[in-house]
Amino acid sequence: MSYSFTISETSAFTVTHARHMAAKVATDLKRLQRLYGGLKPSDSRIADYEAEVTAFLKGGYLKAVSYGYQRNGDWIEPSLHYSARDLANIAANDDDPGGIRPGANIEGAVFKSYMTYTDAWNELPEAEREAFCSTLPFTRTNAPEPKVNGYLTNDRVYSSGGRALDRRSVKSFR
Repeated sequence: MSYSFTISETSAFTVTHARHMAAKVATDLKRLQRLYGGLKPSDSRIADYEAEVTAFLKGGYLKAVSYGYQRNGDWIEPSLHYSARDLANIAANDDDPGGIRPGANIEGAVFKSYMTYTDAWNELPEAEREAFCSTLPFTRTNAPEPKVNGYLTNDRVYSSGGRALDRRSVKSFR
């Protein structure tokens, strides 16, 4: 006589998972504020960015988002770029936030943010996108994607509930 059994496991990505990863992004932004900006980004703007990332992660609409400093329209060190991905049943790190290098030259730079969206977002009817955006703390406008003045280095992964945010930091050619 033989026996067999199967174990089936499903995992739904919840708002709690999204908040977990968004909180790490917010912590990175607080460190940028402390190390570089004084009041930029402000605490209220960081909370807005956290709410936005939470909503877009939960909806499956976030492809990538960048925060940091631009000079002449290009990202400079210490800018941070996050790319969202589905882990497809593989494990990933869930690193602690941090590792932002102090001392970069941000003279003449301005703090900016830029987001790109998944195909799922682009396939939503306009009315659904508008309804979703009406729940967010601010509205983004269309703009060309800025270039990087320097290079990107992979340095952190934030994961929860089968999804991940891969963080890359801009480094200058010094």
